[in-house]
Amino acid sequence: MDKQSIIHQITETKVVAVIRGQDAVEAAQLSKAAVEGGIRAIELTYTTPRIEEAFKELQNTDALLGAGSVLDSETARHAILAGANFIVSPYFVEGVATLCNRYGIPYMPGCMTIREMATALEAGCDVLKLFPANHFEPSFIKSVNGPLPNVRIMPTGGINLDNMNDWLNAGAVATGIGSDLNKAYKNGGYEAVVELSRKYMQKIAE
Repeated sequence: MDKQSIIHQITETKVVAVIRGQDAVEAAQLSKAAVEGGIRAIELTYTTPRIEEAFKELQNTDALLGAGSVLDSETARHAILAGANFIVSPYFVEGVATLCNRYGIPYMPGCMTIREMATALEAGCDVLKLFPANHFEPSFIKSVNGPLPNVRIMPTGGINLDNMNDWLNAGAVATGIGSDLNKAYKNGGYEAVVELSRKYMQKIAE
């Protein structure tokens, strides 16, 4: 799958499930439940021990797999070799941008300021993660698109069922969700994550 096809799939599905497991087994279970609930883009974070095992477990899953919490180019390469179709960082890392451009992999770094966004754009980043989004209002996207009309933003951090559509209606190309899924898994297990994921997908359809 080429870079633009991957970006198109992310922006079409509108929701990226950010998965942080206590271990690779939990991450795989969370991911499978999210996919069963209808989510088609999964970000497996490198804060999870031995996350490459989760990538292996999920290779035949009907979902786009990406890697999150990537802090350097070595980790980005490891993720790509493990099967990641896109790379996400909490902040912009020039070496990761270079590596991802070299191999045609979308890189979505976390940005908070106009300067950070301009730097990421100049490095070839097509979609920028507004992180943490709970420090901003959805109207921030319109403010950014004034001086930087070609910026495409995916807010992550503090996104939930109550505010997701506010962000999408304000111009977000997709949203990153995570903590809600972890809470659901902790309180109700696999089926609770399936049900919550369905609610997110139904919300988008409203």
